[in-house]
Amino acid sequence: MGAKNNESLDFLSVFLTGLPGLEAQHGWFSILFFTMYIVAIVGNSLIMAAVQTNPALHEPMYLFLSMLAVTEVGVSVSTLPTVMGILWFNAFQVDFDGCLSQMFFIHTFSCMESGVLLAMSYDRFVAIYNPLRYTAILTLPRIICMGLGITLKSVTLMASLPVLLRQLPYCHTNTLSHSYCLHSDLIQLPCADTKLNSILGLAIVLATFGLDSLLIVVSYILILYTVLGIASGEGQWKALNTCVSHICAVLVYYVPMIGVSVMHRAAKHSSPLIHTLMSNIYLFVPPVLNPIIYSVRTKPIRQGIAALFSCKRELF
Repeated sequence: MGAKNNESLDFLSVFLTGLPGLEAQHGWFSILFFTMYIVAIVGNSLIMAAVQTNPALHEPMYLFLSMLAVTEVGVSVSTLPTVMGILWFNAFQVDFDGCLSQMFFIHTFSCMESGVLLAMSYDRFVAIYNPLRYTAILTLPRIICMGLGITLKSVTLMASLPVLLRQLPYCHTNTLSHSYCLHSDLIQLPCADTKLNSILGLAIVLATFGLDSLLIVVSYILILYTVLGIASGEGQWKALNTCVSHICAVLVYYVPMIGVSVMHRAAKHSSPLIHTLMSNIYLFVPPVLNPIIYSVRTKPIRQGIAALFSCKRELF
């Protein structure tokens, strides 16, 4: 089949990949993945509900945590239809526009998550550097503006990706290497030069994930410098202890991302299953672990979630 013009894209389908070599075990893996989705969506939703309903949690740290929960629910919901469709119904085929839409939402929510982690690092810096003016600096209007800014930046940058991909002609080989649609996969499909798409994709990665991670590192260098200026060892420990949950969230997010990047470059010829598992870890593990980390490490969050269930018992 020859190249397809833009008018025929409405009839173009792409084929996703499940777990290479483990197709016979899809039923068992569906239990694992569905459990992870339930934990991620329910856990993050509980955090959002606890922050919204408990006035004691209407502080900058918890408002940013609520934003993080929103992005993680978004990532989970974006991948769920195709992943569970493959594992439950062997539904490997998806129409091209649906694939572009999924790609847009996955990358947008991932970009938002990175931006929120940066905002949280700034929150921790302000709390330690200038605790007396913490709530005066991070007021509710400023937090809302930061959230809107992160959302607008993510949507604006990622909107160009599906638009450019839709302008290209496509050939007969339309099989992706994951259970969901990613830009790095889709730019391998066109029968045309995709240099512009690749350059744009790299520029977006550097302007978002690259810059965010650099600024997070700078924030923690400043935090460490501030903490070392605290006279008492107990004060230093208390200050650093407030950052532990956020450090764990940053590591859970960026370490799998770096691992995926290294695998794509240094281990191109390794088993497709390894690449698939690494990508799944990058997308699935942070939404699952972060609610657990913050619930275990943060007493007010535990109390807020417990209050939700106590209110429900009182209603019944």
